[in-house]
Amino acid sequence: MPSKKKEEDEESDVSSVEVDEEEEEEELDEEAANDLSNSDIVTKYRCAGDIANRVLGELIKAMEPGKKAVDLCTLGDKLIADATDKVYNQKKKGKKIEKGSAFPTCVSVNNCVGHYSPLTSEDKVVLAEGDVVKVDLGVHVDGYIAVLAHSAVVGGAEAVEGRKADVMMAAWTAAELAQRMFKEGATNAEITAMIAKVAESYKCSPVEGVLSHQMKKHVIDANKVIINKANTEQQVKEAVFAHGDVFGFDIVMSTGEGKPKQLDNRTTVFKRDLEEKYSLKMKASRQFLSEVNTRFPTLPFTLRAGDERIWRMGVVECVKHGLFIEYPVLFEKQDEFVAQAKFTALLLPSGNVARITAGPPPNAQSELSLQDEALVELLAQSTDKKKKKKQNKKKKAEGGEGED
Repeated sequence: MPSKKKEEDEESDVSSVEVDEEEEEEELDEEAANDLSNSDIVTKYRCAGDIANRVLGELIKAMEPGKKAVDLCTLGDKLIADATDKVYNQKKKGKKIEKGSAFPTCVSVNNCVGHYSPLTSEDKVVLAEGDVVKVDLGVHVDGYIAVLAHSAVVGGAEAVEGRKADVMMAAWTAAELAQRMFKEGATNAEITAMIAKVAESYKCSPVEGVLSHQMKKHVIDANKVIINKANTEQQVKEAVFAHGDVFGFDIVMSTGEGKPKQLDNRTTVFKRDLEEKYSLKMKASRQFLSEVNTRFPTLPFTLRAGDERIWRMGVVECVKHGLFIEYPVLFEKQDEFVAQAKFTALLLPSGNVARITAGPPPNAQSELSLQDEALVELLAQSTDKKKKKKQNKKKKAEGGEGED
């Protein structure tokens, strides 16, 4: 007859096997949920990207002198909600497919670096002719995320010049190069080095503390990251791009030193930290957390999305006990300009890159230009598949070697 201890050991072995099997199953589920060889997943990414691109276009049209920043934020969020309401309305295994905002619309002007998505009652920012405006937003369909940010000038019928043009061209050029460098085997460090060279060419600075994130289903900030500017205090682990990766590339440039600071603006953009737990004391805090867990369980949101009074009160205790990650409003020095270019790209199993979000090229004429010869050559390469084939045929005809 086996001893009690032996029985306990056998039970322990069985339970550990069950745990291992559960973990393995979860890993397989996660792998399947992020498999870009599944055309349904890629279609959902493209759908989210198309909505993000259309909403950006509407917001650029709405940028007029006298318009308040919060009005544009509210418009962006409404357009995303309306557009996602019209897609994927069939149920999946008896459940509704989740869709909507993946990042609240932020409208950050001139030296404001980002995350400005104010409460309606607190906004004091009114757009003026010539302002450099950064629009940042995100959309998801069934948890598949498309992020997008673009810089434009208010009343920009004519091409902008001077330092505004320099910083806008720096951000746009670095984003275009990042797309071309997003290949299997390339590293995050190579992208960071490229951003530094582009900034130098346009006499600008990459903004510190900005990260580009790998994304997965329902996850806007997965493990692999690219740092906008590396220094002794701020560094990231080396990452190698692989087929199946999805990235939100985020390039932010400044005409100043690129060392942003938090001023007295209220933080309104938050994301649930799922690893932290705490038993909240205040009723408003519990109500706020309950509503967020239902509506924004994993993705960033703005306090404007709920009852402003209750959410403004409720978030304080939650943040104090680490239940939320904050996205603070940051500023460069006064009289400097900051430009941003953010896009989403999928590194497909075929090796091709599908860029699913993009803003229009900046209406800017800089006297400066890219100086690094290798990067100039890379920028000249077409990202259009048909044009690329023609370029390769031409190279082969001239006795050179075409790319695969």
